[in-house]
Amino acid sequence: MSLPPLVEPAAELTVDEVRRYSRHLIIPDVGMAGQKRLKNAKVLCVGAGGLGSPALLYLAAAGVGTLGIVEFDVVDESNLQRQVIHGQSDVGRSKAESARDSVKEINPYVNVVLHEERLDNSNVMEIFAGYDLIVDGTDNFATRYLVNDAAVLLGKPYVWGSIYRFDGQASVFWAEHGPCYRCLYPEAPPPGMVPSCAEGGVLGVLCASIGSIQVNEAIKLLAGIGEPLLGRLMIYDALEMNYRQVKVRKDPNCAVCGENPTVTELIDYEAFCGVVSEEAQAAAAGSTITSQQLKQWQDDKEDIYLIDVREPGEYEIVNIPGAVLIPKNEFLMGDALEKLPQDRKIVLHCKSGVRSAEVLAVVKAAGFGNAVHLGGGVLGWVNQIEPHKPVY
Repeated sequence: MSLPPLVEPAAELTVDEVRRYSRHLIIPDVGMAGQKRLKNAKVLCVGAGGLGSPALLYLAAAGVGTLGIVEFDVVDESNLQRQVIHGQSDVGRSKAESARDSVKEINPYVNVVLHEERLDNSNVMEIFAGYDLIVDGTDNFATRYLVNDAAVLLGKPYVWGSIYRFDGQASVFWAEHGPCYRCLYPEAPPPGMVPSCAEGGVLGVLCASIGSIQVNEAIKLLAGIGEPLLGRLMIYDALEMNYRQVKVRKDPNCAVCGENPTVTELIDYEAFCGVVSEEAQAAAAGSTITSQQLKQWQDDKEDIYLIDVREPGEYEIVNIPGAVLIPKNEFLMGDALEKLPQDRKIVLHCKSGVRSAEVLAVVKAAGFGNAVHLGGGVLGWVNQIEPHKPVY
């Protein structure tokens, strides 16, 4: 479905801008009018990480006049494998400032606006209101639903992308002309069901593949050219080098953009997505130990059975001495329960404490009432007990 241009064209392009964007200007579908629209456009990128990095670089190179960046994190060395907008010298710096400097290096004519804060209910409406289009580079469900609902309530279109290991997805959501994110995913998956990139990993170059598609869709919407991915979900398998599409229809019963919406204002998105299940929270209450406590138990030769519920690849990177690897999924399937000793204290751990809390709920429900888990996971252990070991 073709749509009219999202923005009006700027009054003119300078001689320097004509020289810079000449390869755009000679494309009939873009031309002077399309490039002037890009110059006049205000695009907000939520996140300057894996997807935000290529998106910001190519939006800047394309000549989008104003780029907003929502980012509160700092650059970590583990980011550099995929977040190409940052470099080694940026480690420890504000991601927003690092991204701004890279954007200005690519195109000094772009006006960069920084929003160095966590996007939440208190600021999202005000921030979004100043932009024509949102590019969503977030990596968690709570923020995705927040972005969607704010965009719907404000009548803003946004370009969504998602990445995990070798798989990527992208689509355009605009409730005034088609479906929104909730039409595709009415409910968030159960807590712990879908691992994050921090838990499961992501091929670095996949970010460029999906991020560039997001920019392509943004340009089409701004300039009013081509057929946007509105009502279509693009699915990319990098291992098989396969693209396929799934139609996404507007849901008349959608909670936020349907005929009788039940979500008419922002809600509690952490509660809606249930970052940690109620069962896990209940199991962890009073059954969470610290790294120092675990170390003391080991030093005192306590009879404990220490279980690492991460994946084998994570275990190879770093592990706690004495830990036995039994991945979380084996507990969810029930296969691991028969491996547990009845006469020893069960101690579970993962990377940060989320997965082990979910497993703890399963283990306690199976009758191992004295089981505990390690708060902070292996990251906390390395930070407090073995700082010479690597983290990821």
